[in-house]
Amino acid sequence: MKTAEDADAFLSRLTRGEKARLLQRVAQDLGDAYPGIDVIDEVCGGEPIIVRTRIPVWLLEHARRLGSSEADLLRSYPALRAEDLANAWAYVRSHRDQIAEQIRGHEAA
Repeated sequence: MKTAEDADAFLSRLTRGEKARLLQRVAQDLGDAYPGIDVIDEVCGGEPIIVRTRIPVWLLEHARRLGSSEADLLRSYPALRAEDLANAWAYVRSHRDQIAEQIRGHEAA
């Protein structure tokens, strides 16, 4: 992965102060990020998904509302881990309106 190698080379040339400033900027940029959740414009229409997958958070929440247990979800989606579900539920708790709107939008489609 050339990008990671380029980043390593770049970081090795920075002073400690420059690294601290860069880290502060990255932290500000990630202020509303959730561990284990990605939003990628080209994947699932830019809806929040579980990292390493194309599984939208709204889909998991919708299944849960319809009565699927975590065990059911883990069986149905072998790429998922329990930690992924915990991350999804945390995201849902803080983005209830967004997730509800995505569920409604997909039900109407």
